[in-house]
Parts: sequence; structure tokens; C-alpha cells
Amino acid sequence: MKPSTPKYSTIVYFIGITAALAGLLFGLDIGVISGAEEFIQKEFQVTDHVIELIVSATLWGAVFGVFISGTFSNFFGRKKTMLLSGFIFVGGSLACAISHSAYWLIYSRFFLGIAVGLASFTAPLYLSEISPEKIRGTMVAMYQLMITIGILLAFFSDMYFGTTACIDGIIGGHWRLMLGVIAFPAILMFVGMLFLPESPRWLFLKGFQEEGISVFKKMLLPEEEVNREVSEIKSALEKKQAGFQMLFSSAPFRRAIFLGITLQLVQQLTGINVVMYYAPRIFKIAGFASTSGQLWGTVIVGLTNMLATFIAIAFVDKLGRKPMMYAGLTVMGTSMVAIGLFFNSNLEASPVLGYYAIIALLLFIIGFAMSAGPIIWIICSEIFPLKGRDLGITFSTSANWISNAIIGGTFLTMLSKLGNGNTFLLYGSLQVLFIIFFFFFVPETKGVSLEKIESNLFSGLPLRKIGK
Repeated sequence: MKPSTPKYSTIVYFIGITAALAGLLFGLDIGVISGAEEFIQKEFQVTDHVIELIVSATLWGAVFGVFISGTFSNFFGRKKTMLLSGFIFVGGSLACAISHSAYWLIYSRFFLGIAVGLASFTAPLYLSEISPEKIRGTMVAMYQLMITIGILLAFFSDMYFGTTACIDGIIGGHWRLMLGVIAFPAILMFVGMLFLPESPRWLFLKGFQEEGISVFKKMLLPEEEVNREVSEIKSALEKKQAGFQMLFSSAPFRRAIFLGITLQLVQQLTGINVVMYYAPRIFKIAGFASTSGQLWGTVIVGLTNMLATFIAIAFVDKLGRKPMMYAGLTVMGTSMVAIGLFFNSNLEASPVLGYYAIIALLLFIIGFAMSAGPIIWIICSEIFPLKGRDLGITFSTSANWISNAIIGGTFLTMLSKLGNGNTFLLYGSLQVLFIIFFFFFVPETKGVSLEKIESNLFSGLPLRKIGK
């Protein structure tokens, strides 16, 4: 019989949930803009291209945020970097809410994006470094769960503010309230992070070994597990090179960076965020003409996304990362192709096809939420050596946001140039390539310590075997 997963103190899960609140803010920002864009377009009388700029401004801000995250988290620690993220979230969301022009809104969303970048870099890193290895996948998956909860709450907020008649008289009342409401959970995350410990691995890295051991003990981990964690961390720290030195001198580290970058590109090229950013438009293409119908549709998308993430949380540390990814990519590819075929049909002559397209869309969401959503973040938080982890995650997370910005900023153009159906067929066909990539290059890291993965990486094992 396989040994059962040990039970950990509620303190461990409290730390995980509180740190994962960064994902809630990330999700709120993804969700609110999809419901706000129609109201913004009406108030400022701007083109689809300007809307693309408004949507993608946060994403380019996130790229900048990620670039500075490595330096901040390395010098000041994971905890202080997340606190900074919460502070910027508050200011950025309020700046968006009071924007007096489309271009002021673009600048404000870029500033807000810096917070998103800081959070998306630091939260999975912090969670992977503080989590016991037996539940590390579950703990990092909490971050993705919070993203989905944030998206769902944003869709509910959009639906409420977008259909409430009493705010019709307020100039831009609908979208300003949608964007400004993010300030409240940002304050909650900031306050919660004040009570969390610093990452024990960062403390060891900076020479504060006693403080690092103290964090493990405060988490009420078994003494045997603490001793093993400490021994492995000390062994990993014996490597003299770090950061950019390792980048130029270590081929294994460069291979890990290649893997991290490609994994993040895979996540974005599934097409998930074009669904999230432009969900109301997709429902409109499917035949849902009213604003309320489109907004209610996005709520269903958000609810499906959140509930399906529990599949990953339940099974990622039992079945493993790769089996979950194979299943998810298969579902996503089949669903995207189906959506494309339905949209290429005559929806006006057969409106029922629009409903079939929405069912396929929801199946796509399930496939993503149970696989690429959480698992890409999990693997990217696991594959880099301790002394190069900040730099490695800087590269991989930057790839996520750069590709995210490009995709979010070109989707409407793709619809107009390629056609609705062909755009989704293109995204669907990519899933086959992703399955092949996972088979040949991606390791299974379930139940393996970060230090063992690092040791395997530097021993020269192929990437797909460093989780052995």
C-alpha cells in the first residue's frame, strides 16, 4: 500500500489560503474588464483597438512587475514583495475607477498591472517554498483556485453593476464601480500578509538559518520532516553560483529556464484568457444579444472555472501533474475545435448551435481549470534551483505575461481577420502540439522535494526525468 498523505496543522493551510489571496486579486482584474469594456467603449466612444489597449495595458504592466519581482523578492523577501503588491493593487484600482479618459485608464491599468505581476511571481514562489512536499501541489493550486474565485466574484460584480438601474444616472457608474471594487479585497490581502511568516528557504538563502528553522517549527511540522527539509536546503546552498552567474555557466539551469518559459507559453496559447477577457463578446457571437444575457453567461463561465479547479486540488498530489495535463489538453482541444465548427456554421439559421457552442466553451473551461490553470504554476515553482529560483521564475512568468498581453491585445483583430470559427479552430489545433511537448520534455514532480528536483537537474538527467 502507498503511504497516505500526512495530516498537517491548520496553520499550514491558513498560510496557504492567505498567501493565495494574491490570486483572488489577479482573478478579479481578469474578470472585471470583460464586463466593463462595453460601458467604457460607450462612455469614451473609442474603437475596438483602444479597448484592446485597455485590456492589454494591465498585462504589459504585469510584464514590468515580473521583471522587478525577482530583484524585490530576492533582496526584500517574498513577504514584503507581496505586501507591496497589495498596496499597489489598492492605488491602481482606485486610479482606474476615477479615470477621466480612455488613455488615463490605460495608464492606470498599466500601474495596476505592476501589482498583478508582483503577485503572480511571488505568490506561487512563496507557496512552493513554504509548503510541505506532500501537499505542495495542493497548496500552489490554491493560488489558481483563488484566481477562479476572483474571476467569479468579478463576473457577479459585473452582472450586478451592469444591470442595476439605480446607477444609470451616475456618469460611467457601471464600469467605475466594477473596477474600483478591487480595492477592498486588496486591503484584506495586505492585512492578512502582515501575519504570515517569511519563506524559510529565503531566510536560509540570506543566512538566517535559525529564523528559517523557526518558521518550520511554527507550522507544527513533524521534527523528522523539519530535519530533512533543513538538511536538503543546506545541501542545495553549497552551490557557489547563483542567478545570472548560473545562467551563463550552467546548461542545466538554462534547460530549466527553457522549460519554464515554454510551459507558460503553453498555458496562454490554450486560449483561456481570450475567453475570460472577451466572454461577453463570445456569448454575443453565440447568439446572446442582450447585455444581461451576456453577463449572466460570464457568471456561468466563472462558476464552472472555480468548481473545476477543485478537481486539480483533489487529484494533483494523487494522480500527478502529467496525467492531469493530458486529460485537460485533450478536453480543451476537442472543445475549441467544436466551438470553431459551430461558429463556422449558420447560427442564425440554427440558433441551437449557439447553445452547443456554449456547452463546448464550458467543457473547455473545465479542461483548463483541472489542468493547465494550476499545474503550469505548480511545475514552474518546482523546477528551478534555490539560488536561481528568482531569476528562473522571472523568465517564465514574464513569458506568461508577454504572451498574455499579445494574445489579449490581438484577439478582436484575429476575429475580424480570420473569422470567428477559424480563430477557435486555430487555438484548438495547438493542443495536440502541447500534448507532444508534455510527453517529451515535462517531468512528473509529484511528491518529490524541491532539493531532489534540483539535484536531478544538475546531475544531467533529461528534463522529463528530473522528477524521479
